[in-house]
Amino acid sequence: MTNTTLPADCRALVLFGATGDLAKRMLWPSLYALDRDGLLPKQFQLIGAATSKLSNDEFITKVQQSVQSSANAKLYDEAGFAAFAQRIRYVSINIDAPGGLEPIRSALAPASEGSGGVIYYLSTGPQLFGPICLALRDAKLVDAASRIIVEKPIGTDTESARRVNEAIGAAFEEHQVFRIDHYLGKEAVQNLLALRFANAIFEPLWNANAIEQVQITVAETVGVDGRWGFYDSTGALRDMVQSHLLQLLCLVAMEPPASFTPSAVRNEKVKVLWSLRPITGNDVEAQTVRGQYTAGYSGGEAARGYGEETGANAGSDTETFVALRVEVDNWRWAGVPFYLRTGKRLQRRSSEIVIQFKSAPYNIFAGIGASLAPNVLLIKLQPDEMITLTLMHKKPGVNETKLAQVPLNLSLGDAFGQGRRRIAYERMLLDVLRNNSALFVRRDEVEAAWTWIDGIIDGWKSTGQKAKPYPAGSWGPSAAIALTEKHGHSWHE
Repeated sequence: MTNTTLPADCRALVLFGATGDLAKRMLWPSLYALDRDGLLPKQFQLIGAATSKLSNDEFITKVQQSVQSSANAKLYDEAGFAAFAQRIRYVSINIDAPGGLEPIRSALAPASEGSGGVIYYLSTGPQLFGPICLALRDAKLVDAASRIIVEKPIGTDTESARRVNEAIGAAFEEHQVFRIDHYLGKEAVQNLLALRFANAIFEPLWNANAIEQVQITVAETVGVDGRWGFYDSTGALRDMVQSHLLQLLCLVAMEPPASFTPSAVRNEKVKVLWSLRPITGNDVEAQTVRGQYTAGYSGGEAARGYGEETGANAGSDTETFVALRVEVDNWRWAGVPFYLRTGKRLQRRSSEIVIQFKSAPYNIFAGIGASLAPNVLLIKLQPDEMITLTLMHKKPGVNETKLAQVPLNLSLGDAFGQGRRRIAYERMLLDVLRNNSALFVRRDEVEAAWTWIDGIIDGWKSTGQKAKPYPAGSWGPSAAIALTEKHGHSWHE
């Protein structure tokens, strides 16, 4: 089994797209934090690669500004950054030109005497994944010790995802590929496996015999934030459901793996994707809701509608909100609805998983006018990480018996102290260094998810389903409420 305690031997990381938005907001600040905590290998080099013509000093200044303006800004100190900067070298590249990757080879030369492989991180548009991988292969910069990290999205449908995966596979073996979904790096998400499989009280009840419904919500208050062109070609279903929400569903619904190894965990996740009941053709009318935000108020301030954003095409029908009623057709989950929803410009920022158990089979307190509510397990992922289990409890008093719901809260901050929580990219980068791919997405997972998503998209096209308007600052179209209520359920608010 791979050693996941100490970083595996690695001598360098080459970051393609080193001047891009993700690199500035997340990757350089994360690498700085890992270096500050002594979690990078001693002689580990960091090579930034992009098309911009910059000197090494100019680039390091940009990295410094990125760290100082990031979520890890409180960690910044001059001495610590000076030591971090000694690892960094910038190269300007052109993957289309003959010898266009030679600057990378030259930059790697000082690390050639070290042990271990080179990690390549593709923080670029997905259209460049294939060309970069093939260029690395042709330049003989890939060997058995190399690893590659690629960001989502992997394609825009099943066929394009296969093409991207085939191009990556032409240069790297599957065990060398780390397809990153930063949601899987969140502390509370990683704790899902421990919650389920390290506690004997949950697993016997984690099935259709005891659970009434499951809800997964990823709600954002922001709009498209100047990325209208990219977002309009993607939409909420491709951007969020295909990756984040389906990955959360897999972790909730998967069978117990035989061991906590990458292959065992990912084998069980892909089985869930294979078990999803297709939503195709006319099924989309009853089981899906598309929405698009209009002008309203978000965070107490006026917000423009999607069609009024900078660069917008007012006639666009791209969805900024999706709600789905999903069925998992296997022995564990048959008959249990999984409600998924995600959207922009919603009422509040919140990511959570709600497990609602079935009501007690008989209410012995009905004769005294007391009603029962079902137990609910709430797993909050953001903005706060917390697990809450609601139980029925007698209200204090001696004159009569009254019942009320009482929450049992586990706050990670209260339980483990208020120390700094690592951002997701720190954990994911550390897993790559440790060569632990358990929470990265395997090729067959990507393609199985796209196959299921393609059925919904085709159904929308064949039925002509339009995005329903909803005002910014609301919880989405009213049809999303009807999606649950017609089955006797309600969204958790």
